[in-house]
Amino acid sequence: MTLVSTPAVAGPARKKLQGYEFYREVLGSPKFIVAPMVDQSELAWRKLSRRYGAQLVYTPMINAKMFAADNRKAYREQQFNTEFGEEGGPEDRPLFVQFCANDPEQLLASAKVVEPHCDAIDINLGCPQEIAKKGHYGAFLQDDWDLIYRLINTLHTNLSIPVTAKFRVFPSVEKTVAYAQMLERAGAQILTCHGRLREQRGHNTGLADWAQIRAVKQAVSVPVFANGNILYHADLQRCLDATGADGVMSAEGQLYNAALFAASSTPGETGAHPRHADLALEYLALVGAQRTPTPPGAVKGHLFKLMRPALARETDLRDRLGRVRGAPGKDKGWAAALEEYVAIAEEMKRRMDRDAEGGNAGGEGLPHWVAQPYFRPLPVETVEKEKGVVKQEAGAKRAHSARTPEPSADDQLKRVKLDVVDALDPPPDPGAMPASVCV
Repeated sequence: MTLVSTPAVAGPARKKLQGYEFYREVLGSPKFIVAPMVDQSELAWRKLSRRYGAQLVYTPMINAKMFAADNRKAYREQQFNTEFGEEGGPEDRPLFVQFCANDPEQLLASAKVVEPHCDAIDINLGCPQEIAKKGHYGAFLQDDWDLIYRLINTLHTNLSIPVTAKFRVFPSVEKTVAYAQMLERAGAQILTCHGRLREQRGHNTGLADWAQIRAVKQAVSVPVFANGNILYHADLQRCLDATGADGVMSAEGQLYNAALFAASSTPGETGAHPRHADLALEYLALVGAQRTPTPPGAVKGHLFKLMRPALARETDLRDRLGRVRGAPGKDKGWAAALEEYVAIAEEMKRRMDRDAEGGNAGGEGLPHWVAQPYFRPLPVETVEKEKGVVKQEAGAKRAHSARTPEPSADDQLKRVKLDVVDALDPPPDPGAMPASVCV
């Protein structure tokens, strides 16, 4: 196996910092983190995310086996392209590159290629999709602790940068804690705890358990990032308070509103909700300006998610968006495709500006011309449980608010669960595009 890495710009050798030293001195103590997302946390999106408050961003998940293969040059260029000096460059830092793997040698070979171009290597232990089950990686390594230890320890021992890990919880909090402690012993310098089980995906996604994340944070000595249940800007602080985590990671919430991490300039509002067509045009400008190719699926996926609040109304633009074809490097097809994407976003902006000026919001809640979260339908069992138990408990707590002005971490968690369930009372939009992309 022979891999060639683009040389990084020479600089003074620095000590390999670990744990909180690494978190503070190299990363700058990030609180707001964009998750690794399949085909959706690519370079252009990372740039947009940083403009709106993201302090650390991950690459999409990269398959270490394919990345390490001698005959996979096209795959390597698509996943992490260092040819133009943009990906992993000064404007793309701090950056974690995430790999999925089940072979320590393949993982190390792939990590060595990107080592000069990122701040840490993250190992995916959380992907719950069928492809991860077939390939034996992600959350389906949860039962093989010896292999996971070797994956992490091999990188910890042989890399000049830290190794981190992102994982899902077990049904038992005791097992989750023991698992996290094993990851730390293996050499993981930051742990990201996604508070959902391996089985919680698709229509069974349900709610993330912040109490499990809090237990992990209390049991390890390295920084912990919390992942799950982030829909609005206000949820960020709720999550930090409830879990005690060092940072909050978002996937879907940030995909539907790239400004999720940005504070609002409007009095009385905590988070920013820019007009989605403006975000779409800003993203497309980044795609068009950079030399590094952007996967066409990423572009289309972002536009569908950003402009989703209006696409159910503007069905001609939705259909037009779906028909766009073209890929980077395919003659003039990509230039034409990008031009069409821009034209669609500009027309959407014209219509949204018209509606905003006329005050035609068309219902309660956030108006359809601004970026806003997508509420994934919960399983019926979860909805009934949360409405019956959590709502009752939350109501009791609120009744005693005069005696308990500062809500506890448990109260914060239940409040977030209640907010999610209440928001799901209306029937889901049949045209919604599921986006279970966080890995």
